[in-house]
Amino acid sequence: MAEIKFEEALKKLEKLVQELEEGDLSLGDALKKYQEGIQLSQLCSQRLEDAKKKVELLTKNKKGEFSLKPFDESKADEASA
Repeated sequence: MAEIKFEEALKKLEKLVQELEEGDLSLGDALKKYQEGIQLSQLCSQRLEDAKKKVELLTKNKKGEFSLKPFDESKADEASA
């Protein structure tokens, strides 16, 4: 399942949630879909975390020059608080 794209995993997860919410599944089928949903959720979460680590910000220094610097999560948390 690690080779699946984020978007595809998210669509599958949404479909599983819909099927579970409809409630027309046997207990065994519901448990299988729930387990698959947990795996897809973890995969999506990991992919988002990996992407977050790759984010870079384009900043302008005092000389007016642009440079790339790593995303500082602590400053983003402070700004949203």
